[in-house]
Amino acid sequence: MTVDLVTISDARSPRTEAYRSLRTNLEFSSLDHPLHTLLLTSSAPDEGKSTTLANLGVINAQAGKRVILLDCDLRRPRLHELFGIGNNAGVSSALLDPDAPLPLQTTDITNLQVMTSGPLPPNPTDLLASSRMDALLTQLTEQVDMVLIDAPPIVVVTDAAVLAAKVDGVLLVVSAGHTKREQAQRAKDLLEKVNARLVGAVLTNAAVDKSVYSYYGQS
Repeated sequence: MTVDLVTISDARSPRTEAYRSLRTNLEFSSLDHPLHTLLLTSSAPDEGKSTTLANLGVINAQAGKRVILLDCDLRRPRLHELFGIGNNAGVSSALLDPDAPLPLQTTDITNLQVMTSGPLPPNPTDLLASSRMDALLTQLTEQVDMVLIDAPPIVVVTDAAVLAAKVDGVLLVVSAGHTKREQAQRAKDLLEKVNARLVGAVLTNAAVDKSVYSYYGQS
């Protein structure tokens, strides 16, 4: 596992506490509409969506929820790198051969499983838009409390928009000092066009006011 998984490497850090706050906010925002499937996307590459998803998965598993992380970024997958696991089989394998056993991998975190991307296919959008993807999501949600889905940037390719129409909610990742305002607005517009339920946005790479956390004995 990499140092990006701060919820494992530094449980008392301000960043980890921010993930706990995110978990709580999502729980309160979904009282009437439970989030069994939640997709994370961004407007552009390198905004921290995969790291955010991985840490959100860890923090939910630590709270006792059964969680599956699904790497549906079939162009630039990252989850196998974050967790230090293999990627010989994954989402693409499950979609191409739905009768095969699900290629889920366990992690060192109790309650947390990962399905990596698998081999990168030549037609990722077609695979993700297929009825097989619907069936896979149904099958996974029957096994756990929450499925967190990593998708490519929505402004760059259509994959995320295709998936957004299939899930209970979408979380948009925005990077401080990196994401352009017009890109974020474009991402929001694209999600609205497919009637996705945008539950909120996450700001990554923001400066931390250490004085606030040190007051409560955290640093």
